[in-house]
Amino acid sequence: MEELETIRVQKLQQIRDLGFDAYPTHYRYTHTAGAVVEQYGARTAEELEAEPITVRVAGRIMASRPFGKAGFLGITDGGQKLQIYAKKDKLPEREFQLYQSLDLGDMIGCEGTLFRTRTGELTIQAKELSFLAKSFLPLPEKWHGLTDVEIRYRRRYVDLIVNPEVRDVFVKRSLIIREIRRFLDDAGYFEVETPVLHTIAGGALAKPFRTHHNALDMPLYLRIALELHLKRLIVGGLNRVYELGRIFRNEGISWKHNPEFTMLEFYQAYSNYEDLMDMTEELLRRVVTKVNGSLTITYDGQEIDFSKFTRLSMRGAIVKFCPEPVSEEELRDRAKVEGLLKKLHAEYDPKAPVGNLVGSLFDAVAEKHLVQPTFIFDHPIELSPLSKIKLSDPSLVERFELYIGGMEVANAYSELNDPVDQRGRFESQLQAKERGDEEAHAMDEDYIRALSYGMPPTAGEGIGIDRLTMLLTDSKSIRDVILFPLMRSED
Repeated sequence: MEELETIRVQKLQQIRDLGFDAYPTHYRYTHTAGAVVEQYGARTAEELEAEPITVRVAGRIMASRPFGKAGFLGITDGGQKLQIYAKKDKLPEREFQLYQSLDLGDMIGCEGTLFRTRTGELTIQAKELSFLAKSFLPLPEKWHGLTDVEIRYRRRYVDLIVNPEVRDVFVKRSLIIREIRRFLDDAGYFEVETPVLHTIAGGALAKPFRTHHNALDMPLYLRIALELHLKRLIVGGLNRVYELGRIFRNEGISWKHNPEFTMLEFYQAYSNYEDLMDMTEELLRRVVTKVNGSLTITYDGQEIDFSKFTRLSMRGAIVKFCPEPVSEEELRDRAKVEGLLKKLHAEYDPKAPVGNLVGSLFDAVAEKHLVQPTFIFDHPIELSPLSKIKLSDPSLVERFELYIGGMEVANAYSELNDPVDQRGRFESQLQAKERGDEEAHAMDEDYIRALSYGMPPTAGEGIGIDRLTMLLTDSKSIRDVILFPLMRSED
């Protein structure tokens, strides 16, 4: 690598000696490579000869085939590839010498006319070459490419250069976010921004990152959810609000977990969780159709159909998928639930309330089966300190989670708006914290104060943008859909 870098440094000096600026400030192009192909890709050789078309393009050299006094360069500007033909008698002398000094990875500009080669490939006959930037480090070898996933994630800039399919993933991610915004804006929602630094880590049951503000000499947390500030805005009269933002949780890393991830949260006054089930179906159908062109996708070898959504209660899902026979009524019995967990060798906290054990049992027996879009509703109250109680069964709350491809993609509640009930839930969470639960919710006096001014009936939902992108791009790891996932130090 050091020897190659030395040679390329010498080549840059040669380019300078020819009179070229090593790092020019700009290059005015008329077309991207993709625009050239889109606009003129259907033209025949005869049409291009009869009506010459001049273009100026810029990009990175990805291929080079020299033939003495001529040669071909393949460039890309991040999307489409395009071929350039450099010929000694068609270029000024110093620009042909520039061509001879170029390496793979270098950035160039080219002006010329379009023609087709004998093999029919659309090509630019170079009349002018400009030097834009030097690549001192060689790109990965053509046939083997960049395949080591650790290096790919750590050096995403190289990954994007040499693996076009990676760029396609992030183009789709951008389309997903754009279409979500369009849907919510059309529905009368107001996009807002709320603080990333919190004095209390709230809105979810998760372990936060801690930091410290020096000037104020106070501890702070990176937010673990967007929820509590958005609901304060509902109190303030912004009846439909949403935020797309980064969330931070100081927890483990897996194929579906990264310490920082992107969440959409939206809140709608005068609604309940059933309204959001209907809305979520409509939103996802629109996004999937826009991004993939069909309501059917393939994820991890399985076909998923977004034209059909299933709805199951949490207890109903356990009954359906548990390998041991059990009834919904038996799932109210702590001894029965604990016995099932032991028989299935599932992890659980023996000191936790029965509702938490039901949640652990669901994770153990049902989640992996939920490949087709499935709403799991009516969760135990212990799992949901911010949800409204279900009137017909006070042991449950009006909450749903949406599972697709065997993973949770969305989470929603009929929001608890009774400040007295909310204080009691926070107090029970404090008891859980005393039992050693690091993810238990802290007391938030200001949030209770906000509820005390009166919050209308409200439904709220969070959708994981990274997991939704995994589904729509058939990506097996959350790291494949985050441009710069957290990595261990190389030291």
